[in-house]
Amino acid sequence: MKKSWKAKLLDKEGLPKIVELSEESAKKWGGKTMVVPHPRDIYNFVDKIPYGKVVTLPTIRQFLAKKYETEIACPLTTGIFVSLLARASVEEPENFNQIPFWRVLMPNGILNDKFPGGLEFQKLKLEKEGFTIHKMGKKLAVVNYQNHLFTPNSD
Repeated sequence: MKKSWKAKLLDKEGLPKIVELSEESAKKWGGKTMVVPHPRDIYNFVDKIPYGKVVTLPTIRQFLAKKYETEIACPLTTGIFVSLLARASVEEPENFNQIPFWRVLMPNGILNDKFPGGLEFQKLKLEKEGFTIHKMGKKLAVVNYQNHLFTPNSD
């Protein structure tokens, strides 16, 4: 039987985990210590993004690195866990209360084509909140997203 998105999201024993990076990896990723977060960290963060605000994946990673006192947060698992959260939210909206995953943007305000419903879903949800979306080459981006960034508290 295929695992649900919720099960994939919650089945992450051993996380969060702090990793000491090799010199080569530290150069590549920009830090010697890295947190591999738990999906619950992502859930708690995204759940706090208010109506009319957006956040970028790098901001989430900066928040997690600060929370766990590391230099960086793993960019791969952070992105994967945001995607898992989005899929679990759509799969079981009654349990995830429609976590506002559509408010999470890629760097430079670019919409995430890997979210459930694709670009059109995210575009419509953001437009309903008053955002203007424009084409940026082949991608879609939020106009002046910097003026609407969510700044979390470190808790």
